[in-house]
Amino acid sequence: MKPAPKPAAKPEPTIIAGRKLSKGQLAYEQERAKAAGKSLEAWMAAKVKAEEAEAKAKKPVVKPTKKPGLISRLLDKAHKPI
Repeated sequence: MKPAPKPAAKPEPTIIAGRKLSKGQLAYEQERAKAAGKSLEAWMAAKVKAEEAEAKAKKPVVKPTKKPGLISRLLDKAHKPI
């Protein structure tokens, strides 16, 4: 019997600004940084900062309480003592 073939080794991800990037992601981010005229580290730091600001601005909006409907008001009125 032949031994089972070993699976292909996965490439080690590169960690930049606390994120794991594969080779393809790293190349993409390098191109984006180059187009923006920044270093890769500065680009990733700005990207993280922008994402945090966006998440902070996306807080859920609290809807104001609306007036009870007709049936609810009538039932409340009916349950009140005279």
